[in-house]
Amino acid sequence: MVSRLQLATVTDDVPERPPAGGLVQALDVPRNAAIGVVVGFGLAATAYLFRVLELFGPFQGTRQYPVLGPEGWFLILAFVLASATALLVATVLTVVSAYRLSKTV
Repeated sequence: MVSRLQLATVTDDVPERPPAGGLVQALDVPRNAAIGVVVGFGLAATAYLFRVLELFGPFQGTRQYPVLGPEGWFLILAFVLASATALLVATVLTVVSAYRLSKTV
């Protein structure tokens, strides 16, 4: 039988956690993130150049762009596009790596 003193023992020790670095390396997360950044930056730069330099000719309609002007606003949009694309590409590549790793185990 277990006494009440044994059940009431509480410690402040935090249990050890296994290192997560092995999982990050196994899934090639740094490589996937680097590929995502390159793809995102490339897509954003291309979209920015097509819009600001009007490579397909002038766009229809006129707008007012306060404070920053059209170049500033499109630069901000290009940053958002680059960030979102980088995250999407890195996530997809990591999921593919996890799937391939699960097939080998």
